[in-house]
Amino acid sequence: MARIRGYMGISVDGCLASADGSIDWLRRYDGVDLGVHGYDRFIADIRTVVMGRGTYESLVAMGEGWPYAQQRAIIVTARPIEDPIGPLEVWSDGVDALAETLRALDDGDVWIVGGGQLQQAMIQRGALDQLELFIVPELVGGGIQFFPPNGFARSLRLADAAPLAAGMVWLDYRFDETTPPRGADSP
Repeated sequence: MARIRGYMGISVDGCLASADGSIDWLRRYDGVDLGVHGYDRFIADIRTVVMGRGTYESLVAMGEGWPYAQQRAIIVTARPIEDPIGPLEVWSDGVDALAETLRALDDGDVWIVGGGQLQQAMIQRGALDQLELFIVPELVGGGIQFFPPNGFARSLRLADAAPLAAGMVWLDYRFDETTPPRGADSP
């Protein structure tokens, strides 16, 4: 059974990207040694990456090629993808079926890449096991928020935390199964 994970850097003011979609503020930290929490160690455990259409299009816009050649890639979208930049599967059967399919995988961990909307949808369904956040010492001043406001609420359990180089902080959250989701969109 696959472990479904989130792993992402966010600004102190809760942004994934600036208002124009840029992550230049985050890229300044690309060379920071994160030790045991570093991307290379993380991605070595990942067999499947899953992202929404917006995250996929942001990767395309960066013009750096497809970074997930070693992983199975699933793009959640209702529209076909013309001329994909890498091998991928388009998923349009809904998040409930996606959560079931991902949970049944047995060849490695699953990473829900990118924006908080898809991660939040997985959390609502009890399908995200772990959320690793890297708080980056930047104030973006507005932009794309990590979790979009939608009325959904959920308690998290902090499993671990560590200060990192360059003023970053690593937070490892788990989802307490005894704490029910709250809010208008709870399943």
